[in-house]
Amino acid sequence: MSIPIIKLIAIVASIGSCTSVAYYFLCMWSAVRFRRAKHGLEESIASPPISILKPLKGTDPEMLESFRSHCRQDYPDYEIIFGVSDRNDPVIPLVQQLRSEFPQRTIRLVFCEQNLGNNTKVSNLAQMVKEARYDRLFVNDSDIRVPANYLRSISAQLDDANVGLVTCLYRGVDSGTLGSRLESLGISTDFAPGVLAAWQLEGGLSFGLGSTLAFHKTDLAAVGGFEAIADYLADDYELGHRIAALGRKIELSHTVVETFLPLYSFSEFLGHQLRWARTIRDSRPGGYFGLLFTFGLPWATLAVVAARGAVWSWILLGIALITRCAMACMTGKRVLHDTGIVRSMWLLPLRDFLGILIWCSSFAGHSISWRGDSFRLERGQLIRQTR
Repeated sequence: MSIPIIKLIAIVASIGSCTSVAYYFLCMWSAVRFRRAKHGLEESIASPPISILKPLKGTDPEMLESFRSHCRQDYPDYEIIFGVSDRNDPVIPLVQQLRSEFPQRTIRLVFCEQNLGNNTKVSNLAQMVKEARYDRLFVNDSDIRVPANYLRSISAQLDDANVGLVTCLYRGVDSGTLGSRLESLGISTDFAPGVLAAWQLEGGLSFGLGSTLAFHKTDLAAVGGFEAIADYLADDYELGHRIAALGRKIELSHTVVETFLPLYSFSEFLGHQLRWARTIRDSRPGGYFGLLFTFGLPWATLAVVAARGAVWSWILLGIALITRCAMACMTGKRVLHDTGIVRSMWLLPLRDFLGILIWCSSFAGHSISWRGDSFRLERGQLIRQTR
């Protein structure tokens, strides 16, 4: 005897709810383990010199103050190399102002006039690294703001001869719009928990995050340099993955940095999330498909509807809501120290329902828009589309 379709939906939704709750507990356990983990020395003893590479294109919110945070490091010897591909880029005056404010720092601006691949950022990095004086390289995105002990704490982990790359988590600072708040909420309650779950399940990481990539020139050369990934959208993932393939460890630092989010409209938020989703889909297809079983609130809501409001379905929804909020607070407050997580918690159901819609939409195509250019994604590589 066949099972009625509505009953089948209720069963599937219940399974999805239960797997999601299990995932939330995994994320909380991963957060606890991460907080307890010890990474040895708190700061580098030798303090070897460091080259910070920051590829730029256009301006971002709070960009100058983010630049300043790199100049206020409690570290004896380092240089900052900025790179642009356009000599008329509006970010250039900010770099010039930074130079005037911090004459004691070695700050250089490199014009990257070659086009080495469809990922302009990586193309610039390939040209910037040739100007770097030191073996230790730190790369982070243009909108990243760092604490004063950033170089010292992360460099300490690179002192381990087995470590090939150090990366770190980040929290989003919203700019007040609904889209910006949803983006920040997603970083603290979806992205970071996913990274911690991968760290726990895989016994470490096999990828990097654009918030920080710290490594040696020798390891970069061993994977073919930046030129080898100049056509990949998820360059941070690719670099970490390739260094891990050498048998080198990828460390996740306890240092958390900040990214200041633009004044995203709701449509801009959706567009950015769709690009991000398709990037992860192409980089980690297995893990990305598994995300379907982590959308607890949508699954539990569907169970309530399909079960026609049965008591058990409401209990399941309550459990999903409580564990989801607990996981969000554990990761957002305890790990990322996100002070805005509580005031944005009421948006969590909206964020989750939008999340499953974006997940479904990500399979509907391969096109993305990135900084005004249109591309097609093929196995993580960018194929430029002409208009």
